[in-house]
Parts: sequence; structure tokens; C-alpha cells
Amino acid sequence: MSRDGLIEVNETKETAERISRREQEADFSKQPEQAAQDTAAQLTSPGTFPKNDTGKTERVMEHIGAVQTRQASKNAVRRAQEEAAANVKTSRLQFTAEELSNPELEAYIRKSQKAADNLDAARAALPKEKVLVKERVFDEAKGKGKTRLHFEEREKPMPNGKHHKKPLSRPAQEAGIFVHNKIHEVEKDNSGVEGAYKTEEVTERGAKYGARKIREGYHRHKLKPYRAAAKAEKAAFKANVEFQYQKLLQKNPQLAASNPLSRYWQKQQIKKQYAKAVRTGGVKSAKTAADHTQKATRKTAEFVTRHWKGVVLLIAALLLFIMTAAGVSSCSSLFSGLMNGVLGTSYTSEDSDLVAVENNYAAMENELQQRIDNIERDYPGYDEYRYDLDNIGHNPHALASYLTALLQSYTPQSAQAELERIFDMQYTLTLTEEVEIRYRTETSTDPETGETTTEQVPYEYYILHVSLTNRDITTIAPEVLTAEQLQMFRVYLETSGNKPLLFGGGSADTSASEDLSGVQFVNGTRPGNPQLVELAKGQVGNVGGAPYWSWYGFDSRVAWCACFVSWCYGQAGLSEPHFAACQSQGVPWFTSHGQWGARGYENIAPGDAIFFDWDLDGSADHVGLVIGTDGNRVYTVEGNSGDACKIKSYPLDYACIKGYGLMNWN
Repeated sequence: MSRDGLIEVNETKETAERISRREQEADFSKQPEQAAQDTAAQLTSPGTFPKNDTGKTERVMEHIGAVQTRQASKNAVRRAQEEAAANVKTSRLQFTAEELSNPELEAYIRKSQKAADNLDAARAALPKEKVLVKERVFDEAKGKGKTRLHFEEREKPMPNGKHHKKPLSRPAQEAGIFVHNKIHEVEKDNSGVEGAYKTEEVTERGAKYGARKIREGYHRHKLKPYRAAAKAEKAAFKANVEFQYQKLLQKNPQLAASNPLSRYWQKQQIKKQYAKAVRTGGVKSAKTAADHTQKATRKTAEFVTRHWKGVVLLIAALLLFIMTAAGVSSCSSLFSGLMNGVLGTSYTSEDSDLVAVENNYAAMENELQQRIDNIERDYPGYDEYRYDLDNIGHNPHALASYLTALLQSYTPQSAQAELERIFDMQYTLTLTEEVEIRYRTETSTDPETGETTTEQVPYEYYILHVSLTNRDITTIAPEVLTAEQLQMFRVYLETSGNKPLLFGGGSADTSASEDLSGVQFVNGTRPGNPQLVELAKGQVGNVGGAPYWSWYGFDSRVAWCACFVSWCYGQAGLSEPHFAACQSQGVPWFTSHGQWGARGYENIAPGDAIFFDWDLDGSADHVGLVIGTDGNRVYTVEGNSGDACKIKSYPLDYACIKGYGLMNWN
């Protein structure tokens, strides 16, 4: 009996056979391949199994031999991989004497060696740590294996970048929040406590910010060696690839004459082959890597030569795809730019707020007009009242553009203070008293002599000068707005905030003017003004409305549909109605004078004003002049219809007709 099992010894023949079926222990002094061979030889030797079971013995022998062989192969491969992993990979190329003596490659060799030196220095600067390693060894003295522990120095892994919080940080935060809430409950009752708390809160935020920046800086400092090593490795990779590419060009000068696409393809193949060589255990020889690259490039060139038509079609398809993608991207960018342009030139407030603010400003103007109308009642006793008055009115889009540029989004409440300020800057009402010494002729009779005498007697003549100046909002804006705000003001004013009809600015209709040559009008029972109709029809074709808004007193273009109607009435010799806004001025004038007819009113006549509500929100957006009706349709002349004077017609029950301003001509 031995440590290997039961052995039968024949002293006569001086032979020994192992007859035990217990698995034999491995011999650690031998290589796995040699141990497997010895085991197989021992199993196949005579006497291992009983002689009368040779078939079963052979099968068992084959099975055990295969298992031993596979296990030995696996162990050998594992040890080889461990040894390869233990070796430090290097990006340093080993150059041959022929390569070193080649002057054309000297510069690229020098760059490769310098990059390798920098990489070795960067790797040496990486932080190190000692790791406990377990190793299995064979003790020859005792004849068995054992495990030995020892420390090895390795590169410390790069931190993962996460800051680990302290275990008590969350409870501390909860406690801090509780304290701050308690202070909030009482701070309003004591201004001193509130001030001290605000100071403490700012100090805490500053301290937390500083601590966070310190931690981030410390973490960046810890990662600095790893960043330097990665940068050096990238530079070494690039230098080695460049050397191999130049080496390939030295061996194959015809490649230098190829097109740029081919050269780019060749260099990409070199990068791929070199990266593969580095992954499989490092590059020891520049010649080997260049040979692999040359072989791959040659195969690629042969493939392109055999299938050049397919390659051309592939390149054409690729170029077509790139052009299509670029076109789609350009269209997307153009659409995005257009959308941004529209949004960037639109009023940012709600339509209801814009209209409400405009109505508030118009109400302030109406109050100013009433104050002027009542001057003689409020300031009696003067011999004469002299008036020097500018027109009262403004461009609603100029006001909205000014407020949007200054306040961005606004409401009637938030804009009220600015409305009062701009109103005071726009309108200046001055009352000046003047006293003149005048003379009147007085006649007196002497009672004694009866003689009649005349003389010039001086007296005081009291005059009240009423002066009103109206400065356009466009002249006030540069005095109040910054350069950037002024630029936005001009953009909003030019585009009308992309809402030209918001304040009754006219019609967006761009169709042609209609033909009335075949229409016979039925004037109805109310007399009209045919002369006014002919005057209005004579304005058809005017674009821009300059004669009408300038007549009204505006220095620049405004929404001029109401100015056109007022101009026509003025040319007919009427001082009223005189309005530049539909809803805030025109409709109130007719309703207050009892001259308003709603949609469906049957006795409309030529010369009446017709008001439209395009968005059906109850506010008049546009106004024109009625020139006649045929019983089914109403025919009009409108200013600012697509920025021009046009003849239009609508069904009498058209929903957008708000009503009619009924004119009296006698």
C-alpha cells in the first residue's frame, strides 16, 4: 500500500502493478501536459484493471484520458493568459536596423519613441497600491501542494467619480431644515431676526458652495494622472500609426498617388490592424504590424479593382444620402429659424391684455378731450379763449410695441404705471393767461354846457391760451428704452407684433378689388351721399394710406382704415365723426349719438360706416364705407384692405359685420 493506492509487487519478476481504483494524486512537479501523458500511459499499462474486463477498461481509459487531456489544456491556456496579463503592455515599437537607418523614417521613429517615453512616464506616475495575491505552489520536501500569500504592487484603479456622502449627512440636513422652518415661522414678527437670518442663510449657501467646489477640485486632482496617461496613450497610438503608414508608403510608392479617399481608407485600415495588435498583447515589432497592414491594404485594393463599378455606385449612393440629409437638415434649420423669427417678433402678452391696455390708454385720451371741451366751463370769466391743439390720438401698435419691448409680457395692472408715464410724456396741456391793455371809445356829455366829448379809455382784456402738444410714441421711445429694447421696439412696430388686426387695423384680404359695373343699387328710404361715394371710389388702388394717416396727424404709417373713413367725411365738409380707432373711438361716437344700427339693419345708405369684427370677440377690428346694396349684398369701399383701398362686398347676414354707423347729411 502506497500513497498512490494498492500496488501488487512480484518480487520474482521484479514488477509492480497498481491495482487500486482510487484516483491517483496529481504530480505538481510536472507540467499538466506531461502529467496527462504519464497518467494515460499508466492507465494503459498491464495490470491496471482485471484482465477479464478489457472492453470496459478501454472505454474507461478513453474517457479518463480525454478528461485529463481537456483539463490539462485548459490549465495551460489559463496560465498563459495570466502570464500575459501580468506582463505590462507597451506601445513602444521595436525598430529594425534597416528602419533606423532610413532617413525618410527618422522623424516618424523619433516621434514614436518620444511618445512611448511620455507614455511610460505617465504610467509610472499613476498611483500604486499593494494587493494580496494567492499563489499555488508545490513543496518538494513534503511532496504536496500548498497555497502561499504575498503582496504585489499594482496600479490603483481610477476612481468612479462618485462622491460618497457621509452617513450622518441626511439626518443633519433634516435637522437644519427643521431649524430653518422654525425661524421662518417667527421671522416676520421681528425685523432684526429676519435680517440676521437672511445673513446667516447667505453665509450657509456660500459655505456649501465653497465646500462643493473644494471636493470637485480634489476629485479632479486625483484624476489628473489618469487623464495624463490616457492622453499619452492616445498620442503614442497616433505616432505609431503614422510611422506604420509612412512605412507602408515606402514599400508601396504607388499608394501615394492614389486619391484622398483611398489614402484615408488605407490609414483607417492601419489603425484597425494596430489596435487589434495592441489588444492581443502589445506590438513588439513595427515590421510585423506593417506587414499585416500591407496585406490587408493589398486585399482591399484587389477587391476594389475587381468590383470597381459597385464601389463607384456605393460612393455615389453615399454622396446622394449625404446631400439629401444636408438638404433635410437645411430645411429643418430654415423652418426652425422661421418659427423663431415669428415668435421673436410677436407680442408676448395675451390678446385680451393687449386690447384692455389699449382701451385704458384710449380712455385716458377721451378724458383729456373732455377736459379740453370743458375749458370754458371750468375756467370762466375770460374775454377770449385761444386754442392751439394737436390731434389727440396714437398708434395702438406703437404703444403695444413700446410696452412689449420694455415690460415683455404685461397685464392692465402691471402696465398702468407705465401708461401714465408715457401719457404724460406724449401729451402736454398748457393753460396760459394773458392780459392785454385795450382801449375803447367812451362818449360823455357835459351837463352844464351840453358839449359831447369822446375819449379812449384803457381796460384789461383777459385771454386764456390753451395749448396741447402731442409727441408721437416713436419719438419718445429712444429717450426711455435701452439700445436693445429700442431695436426690439422697432421690430415689433414694423411687424405689428404679427397681429395687425388686433386693434382694428384693417383687413388682411389680399384679393383684387371687385367690379361694380353690372350692379344696380337700391338706396332704400334713407338718403345717402352720392358725392362721398364717388370720392371714396376714386381712392381705389391707393397703397399704404399715406394721404389719410398723414392727414389725420400721424408721422408714420398706422392702421389706417379708420383714418380713411374720417378723411372721406372730412372731404365732405364734416368735422365729425373723427376717429382713428374702431372699437375705442368709432363705435362709441355713433352709439353715443344714437346713430348705430346692428347687423341686419335694413335702411343702410351710401356713405354709412360699416364695422367688422373679424375674430367675433365683440370688438370692432375694421371699418369701411357703404357705397350701396342690392338687397342681398352690401358693397363697400375700404381702406387698409390688404394695405390698399379696395371695393368689396359681403352678404347682408355676414357674421363678421358688427354693425353700421348711420350718417346724417341734411
